[in-house]
Amino acid sequence: MTTTNQMGSRETDFTFRGHKRLRLVVAGFALGFAVLVGKLGWLTLVEGRQVSRTAQFDAKVRIPRPDITDRHGNVLATDIPVSSLYADPAKMIDVDEAVELLTGALPELNAQQLRRKLDQRKRRFVWIKREVSPGQRELIHNMGIPGVGFRSETRRIYPMGKLASHVLGSVDVDSHGIAGLEKFLDDQGALYTASLAETERAASMPAQTSIDVRVQHAVTDELRKSIAKFSAKAAAGVVLRSDTGEVLSLVSLPDYSPNNPKDALKNENVNRVTAGVFELGSIIKAVTFAMAIDAGTATLKSRYDARYPLVIGRARINDFHAKRRILSVPEIFMFSSNIGTGKMALDVGQEGHQAFLRKMGFFDRLTTELPEAAKPLLPKKWGKLVTVTASFGHGFAVQPLQGATVAAALLNGGKLIPPTLLRRDAETAEALAQQVIKPSTSADMRYLFKLNVDDGTAGKAGVPGYRVGGKTGTAEKVVNGRYSKNHRLNSFVGAFPMDDPKFVILIMLDEPKPLPETHGYATSGWNAVPTAGNVIARIAPLLGVMPKFDEISSGKLKKYKTRVLKERRKADTQANLAGAGQ
Repeated sequence: MTTTNQMGSRETDFTFRGHKRLRLVVAGFALGFAVLVGKLGWLTLVEGRQVSRTAQFDAKVRIPRPDITDRHGNVLATDIPVSSLYADPAKMIDVDEAVELLTGALPELNAQQLRRKLDQRKRRFVWIKREVSPGQRELIHNMGIPGVGFRSETRRIYPMGKLASHVLGSVDVDSHGIAGLEKFLDDQGALYTASLAETERAASMPAQTSIDVRVQHAVTDELRKSIAKFSAKAAAGVVLRSDTGEVLSLVSLPDYSPNNPKDALKNENVNRVTAGVFELGSIIKAVTFAMAIDAGTATLKSRYDARYPLVIGRARINDFHAKRRILSVPEIFMFSSNIGTGKMALDVGQEGHQAFLRKMGFFDRLTTELPEAAKPLLPKKWGKLVTVTASFGHGFAVQPLQGATVAAALLNGGKLIPPTLLRRDAETAEALAQQVIKPSTSADMRYLFKLNVDDGTAGKAGVPGYRVGGKTGTAEKVVNGRYSKNHRLNSFVGAFPMDDPKFVILIMLDEPKPLPETHGYATSGWNAVPTAGNVIARIAPLLGVMPKFDEISSGKLKKYKTRVLKERRKADTQANLAGAGQ
């Protein structure tokens, strides 16, 4: 009995100890699980916010900006990887030592400002320097400073420097677009970029512009030469496809390098082609001619009396080179007669004139992909005198690109097509086009443009074989609230080849000076026009325009020139006889 009880007592003791050990094991597992759950909760609720912010930051950094290329795929803007230096103040051990080491490696840092940043122990992230060089990164990394690290970022670079700077714009240090197409891409949004994105590679397809870098370079080079030759303050140029509205070149000088975007803030570096408005002078006469011919109040055979100044109230409208005789419509165009043009506008009438200018878009701000777009400056009241002065471009100012766009419509068959800085196909352009004048009116305008280069004020724009046409413009600038005869803005708008004018060019020179070779003259025909001729000679072969040298023998032009010369001699004879009779 005694033996049995002892054995039972031992078994009970072993069982008790086993249960006790099992409870300890279970308790240990429970405690470990509780610690694990607590840690996960802490990470989720407390540190999760920091992780989330960091993840969002990294996501923003890693979303690539698309490369920007010209129409042929040449890269104009792209991203390169860089490292930026940051600190986690909460992990800093010795702030003074960190400041000493960092300012030694990066002398451009301000020690006091850096110390204030690193002393903010409650913060988990502060920038020390954006975009450090590879050598600086290696040096600081080898220092092993606690709480200091690097983030991978991208830097926007523009491989062609200043070329097309006003088209491209620039980005800030966080790679956000602040001007030009760079800002347009951001404003379009993630929608535009995402539509091009290859999500598997986290990459974006290039944004292809309409710009042709070959044409852009040629225009820039010739404008720089003209600024130097004529001591001009500034210059601008546009080359536009009249059938699609694509801008092949947009130049405004002085320019800047997008790699140094602060230079864009200088007043002289403004984009004159879209961000400025100017009186384009006699270029606007082409619009008046198209209006009158399209309205049926004038034809190429119409004649207007330009023997005397046009008097409206106290104002006397005169011609720069007065002929003092009756002029035909082609002669009014070639001689750039203010009197004849004003009378053509009066025949259409004030309401008709305003309606036509409105239809051509001159009453509205021209919008393109460039955010920098100025509103036109228009007369506050539109009376008889304004009708006359506006007919030859005096008293209202528009974007130069707007002038080129309207000129394209006058010559391409009468279709006003919104300009674009991005590639556009013919079908899209046709869908956007608005018929603003009859095709027959456009044909007459092509004839007048060609005649003006052959026999008129735009003769120096002619390039043998390339059938150039155009219209000059010399506008007095406003100085101290008044028009100054000694401060001019000269311009030329033309097209080539005139048998199929696909390419429109506008050249503008700000305050060019006279030279001995210009016989003391500083009007458009002596500077802006030959500049355009030089540009056309360089870009026409690049654009695939084949020269033709048999144009003089082609029928209609030669026949019409002969008739105009006969009428001119007859009119001169009649004027002389009338003068003798007096």
